[in-house]
Amino acid sequence: MGDFLMPSLGADMESGTVLEWRVRPGDTVHRGDIVAVVDTEKSTIEIEVFEDGIVDELLVEAGAEVPVGTPLARIGAATAQPAEAARPKPARPKARPRPAHRKAAPSNAARPQAAEHVRASPLARRRAAERDIDLAAVGGSGPGGAVVAADLERAAVTGPPAPTPAAEAAPEPAAARRDDRQAAMRHAIGVLMARSAREIPHYHLATTIDLSAALRWLTAANERRSVSERLLPGALLLRATALAAREVPALNGFWVDDGFRPSAVVHLGVAVSLRGGGLVAPALHDADRLTLDELMAGLRDLVGRARAGRLRSSEMADPTLTVTNLGDQGVDEVHGVIYAPQVALIGFGKVAERPWASGGMLGVRPTVRATLAADHRASDGMIGARFLNALDRLLQTPEDL
Repeated sequence: MGDFLMPSLGADMESGTVLEWRVRPGDTVHRGDIVAVVDTEKSTIEIEVFEDGIVDELLVEAGAEVPVGTPLARIGAATAQPAEAARPKPARPKARPRPAHRKAAPSNAARPQAAEHVRASPLARRRAAERDIDLAAVGGSGPGGAVVAADLERAAVTGPPAPTPAAEAAPEPAAARRDDRQAAMRHAIGVLMARSAREIPHYHLATTIDLSAALRWLTAANERRSVSERLLPGALLLRATALAAREVPALNGFWVDDGFRPSAVVHLGVAVSLRGGGLVAPALHDADRLTLDELMAGLRDLVGRARAGRLRSSEMADPTLTVTNLGDQGVDEVHGVIYAPQVALIGFGKVAERPWASGGMLGVRPTVRATLAADHRASDGMIGARFLNALDRLLQTPEDL
């Protein structure tokens, strides 16, 4: 065991704010336990521990923003010897130092000691530092009373807000949190996509897939199921994508240290649009090993928790290939940008009836446009074509998915 670090929850993450600890020194933890809640520019993430042990010490206080890789806690083995306690302990990171407000309120001098560590979103901390604003003098409307960017804007106009009953203040904090989160998320997504488009030599391929057999099988299968257990077409698309990725591994992995590192597992990143705006792409783990029912249940769970702000760190850190489906928005096809360090992104448009020629006969069939954006350093058009052909072939025999 050893130090538990602030994880990297995506290529665009540089730091995170510890909103809440779920454990205390002396607690026993097991692999997969949630130990903390961290706020990033894109979402609030539940942080898991990946080994069994005992929490020796919390090294970062709630409300502190720290860079990726900073030790958050020390976790020792259950059989650790008492002598280990004598090891030197690093200084405990706290919330960033806050200069005095240019127009400090008279009550600042009498502020209780607990207010020294103020909870605030990363965006609010940056703006406060830029404007020389004392966060302790600003009323917070975020989770747990955290200061968000909208609080700073209000304080600049009206000064520190007077306390108001929770019921009266509820609508405004909700809007403030939504605006702050959306602005921060758009910034983070923009930075990552700009870097991806600049640094990754993309190539793009597309094909139209006949879904007649898949939808006939799906209709028959759903007739035998209850409403809550019915499969959606998206489950078939994800399952076929996962199996195609296993068949063509050159598109499933990461470009790191100037080389391609294939992944032994298929963790599909699923792009999820959030109700307040923005997007996250958490991983559906081992998608190639799940049955269709397991995949459908996992997808429902993942989307629900993504929109509720309850994703786990493992789901954000390790997608090996991302799928985005904008068919329910009426989009014909998607030309995506790769999420570095991944090397490919699969896009699906809407299922639509289109003219289709087969055996010299012209008819109309339900089809979907499938697109591939891939990294030319890791693969080429021939490999990309193999992947799309595999995807098409798999969807023609849905009973085998």
